[in-house]
Amino acid sequence: MEKIGFIGLGNMGHPMAKNIEKAGFPLSVYNRSPEKTRDFEEKSTVCTQIKELVQNSDIIFTMLTNDNAVKAVYEEIIPLNVQGKLFVDMSTISQETSTKTAVALKIKEASFIDAPVAGSTMPAQEGTLLIMAGGEEKDLERAMPYLLTMGKSVKHLGENGKGIAGKLSVNYFLSAIYQGLAETVLFSGKLGIERSDMLEIINESASGSGATKVKTPLLVADQYAPAFALDLMLKDILLAKNAGADYPLSEALITTYQNAHDKGFGDSDVIGIINYLQTLK
Repeated sequence: MEKIGFIGLGNMGHPMAKNIEKAGFPLSVYNRSPEKTRDFEEKSTVCTQIKELVQNSDIIFTMLTNDNAVKAVYEEIIPLNVQGKLFVDMSTISQETSTKTAVALKIKEASFIDAPVAGSTMPAQEGTLLIMAGGEEKDLERAMPYLLTMGKSVKHLGENGKGIAGKLSVNYFLSAIYQGLAETVLFSGKLGIERSDMLEIINESASGSGATKVKTPLLVADQYAPAFALDLMLKDILLAKNAGADYPLSEALITTYQNAHDKGFGDSDVIGIINYLQTLK
């Protein structure tokens, strides 16, 4: 049984680390804001420095907000003695940052997997995330017992960077689904259709999906507490564009989500894009 470390206990990282803890694996955690580590004190080791966690762990998971956060953490990690350790970054970042991190760790005789996830806070709590992995097969096999505490399935997509490629692609699609869903709800409302009725039609027809169903309660209640924040989707659309998603829909999506951010809707759930669209009447 290897010793596990987890860095980054935000909305997603906290329940993911909790699932590793619940499975009974020896766990150390670190978070920049220490209050998020308190409910790990009873069963796990709480570290006050990244160096301490890395020294105390064989496999280290990171779940961080963006490229800058990942760079900052791994800039502390790479100078350490990391030989033989495996790092699994589950953040959604650029392929460039991810692959550069992998190369830097391999020079230090450590291993790296990029393993971003599909799913928001509820699947993170339930351990039913879909994990997309890029890296060597032997490293994925080593990480698999721990990944399967967090996800219902793990899809190996190829070399380092391919997990990120899968995540950026699926989030590009989701950004279009959510904007389309919000516009459809507003359009049907203009035509006199009750929102709950329209959403039932969508979800019971060929146009329904897990994405539309999970956002239905928020739209019916007209309350948008963030499971996945609009600003995070904007980040991912911009990452997708920089990676080559240069299509007619790309510009429309970026414009909408950027304007929603500029108008102060960035902290709401991504389907809160409907509040911005309502201002365009």
